[in-house]
Amino acid sequence: MSLRFLITLAACALFMPSVSFVRANDDGQNENAEKQFAVELDSEKFDALIETGNVFVKFFAPWCGHCKRLAPLWEQLAEIMNVDDPKVIIAKVDCTKHQGLCAQHQVTGYPTLRLYKLGEKESVKFKGTRDMPAITDFINQELNTPTEIELDAQKEQDASETNPNIGKVVELTEDTFAKHVSSGNHFVKFFAPWCSHCQRLAPTWEELAKELIKETGVTISKIDCTQYRPICQDFEVKGYPTLLWIEDGKKIEKYSGSRDLDTLKSYVEKMVGAPLGNNEVNGDSIEVAKDDREDAKKLNVQSLNGDGVFDQTIASGITFVKFYAPWCGHCQKLQPTWEQLATATHASGQGIVIAKVDCTAPENKQICIDQQVEGYPTLFLYKDGKRQNEYEGSRSLPELQAYVNKFIGHDEL
Repeated sequence: MSLRFLITLAACALFMPSVSFVRANDDGQNENAEKQFAVELDSEKFDALIETGNVFVKFFAPWCGHCKRLAPLWEQLAEIMNVDDPKVIIAKVDCTKHQGLCAQHQVTGYPTLRLYKLGEKESVKFKGTRDMPAITDFINQELNTPTEIELDAQKEQDASETNPNIGKVVELTEDTFAKHVSSGNHFVKFFAPWCSHCQRLAPTWEELAKELIKETGVTISKIDCTQYRPICQDFEVKGYPTLLWIEDGKKIEKYSGSRDLDTLKSYVEKMVGAPLGNNEVNGDSIEVAKDDREDAKKLNVQSLNGDGVFDQTIASGITFVKFYAPWCGHCQKLQPTWEQLATATHASGQGIVIAKVDCTAPENKQICIDQQVEGYPTLFLYKDGKRQNEYEGSRSLPELQAYVNKFIGHDEL
């Protein structure tokens, strides 16, 4: 544990005011919790705090109307950010009490918002609109907090470095086939160039590889049976195209579903997520119960964005949306429960969509403003495009399930 981290924790414990209150935990029992407020600073505390980390300060006057309107949002921001090991500390200075401090920092109007970055002499003045999306976007840009889109891009880059075949169809030969399929998961197309069905499938097969760029646990391959007949005979290929799922060198099953992109992609996701512990060995192949594989498939939380996807998704049916920021501690705590909720609603067969919107992403800023998102996480349920009242109940899985059930008329998911 670094010295800077210990100093920051000590500073937070020293400066952060909090109030204890009692709330019910996920089991319905009472527990103590603390609500964090913006740190009130004087000259001495100010100098000490900015030596320990990043500090975002509101310089204000109690009589100022603009300051009064900003106050609730500033406290919401403090509740989100002023947690253990904060990326930035939210603070405030009353300029009617500390005129010298405000003059020193060139405060000429109220409220003035300045970000003090660790190790930098000059502060950065916030000049945007005083709403949560604009302020959090400013924090992300100044402190280089990656958005979810940037994190996904980094994952794709890491995946491509780990597996150079990710995102493209691997063309196999007699020399490379055995080694390639000897370990891991492989979806292989056995084909003949003259086969018209193979020709129609070819562009979809290429697109499938591109679509699965984030699925590092599988490669999409093909082999020309007119050139490498012995391999195709070994795998009992009797027609073209034949699509086989191969794991660790062994044929698992022959794919017999539709050959459209969505169905093929769903099949791969199902196979990658399926448990292999209960397979029955039958000769050289392993027959896997399809019901077990379907049970293993989980519906992931859908990421929505401002390119029309959001409006299209909420237009019909039930959509439960989490508006969040990647750096928000409460959002991070909710994340695994939100994933569990997606799995549970998928099992209900009701077609419910569990989704999320990253309000720090530039393309989502207007969505979060339009939906009146004022803090993170904000949970809104939409039924046939109509937004319901904000969900403010317990964030436990049973309570979230019960809330969704009210809109579908069933007792349980």
